[in-house]
Amino acid sequence: METCAINQPGIRDKLMASYMTLDPFPDVTQALDRLKAAGKRLAILSNGSPGMLQSAVRNARLDGVFELVLSVEEVGAYKPDPMVYQLAVERLGLPASAISFQSSNAWDAYAASAFGMRVVWCNRYAQRRERLPGSPDHEITSLAELPALLGSDSG
Repeated sequence: METCAINQPGIRDKLMASYMTLDPFPDVTQALDRLKAAGKRLAILSNGSPGMLQSAVRNARLDGVFELVLSVEEVGAYKPDPMVYQLAVERLGLPASAISFQSSNAWDAYAASAFGMRVVWCNRYAQRRERLPGSPDHEITSLAELPALLGSDSG
């Protein structure tokens, strides 16, 4: 808002409230269903608060899809701090190299890669690659591509 010189009263609150009711992209539900049907463990690792994440998952009709919904509040730091990615390692009980991390945020994808995770960057808007440590293992434009990429395409 500062960058765009938006300083109207109440706009920030409306913007923040909108995060509670975001609709998923059209490809998300089917991709997650395919991954789950293939036995993949699904989790969210987010800079959002637990309340925001719970509301967003419920409103997106994704209840019961994720094994874990992890908020940075558990570690007291925001991504790209390595402590956040370590939270996923600890809570999933897996080494970083065994976790396939998906993000549509380039900075997040690069940070997870630098941490040692296998990364798929969902680059929906043809963004330029970052000049940051790490590099995504794969780049896709839609989550519809993800099940086949991870060997989970069941139709």
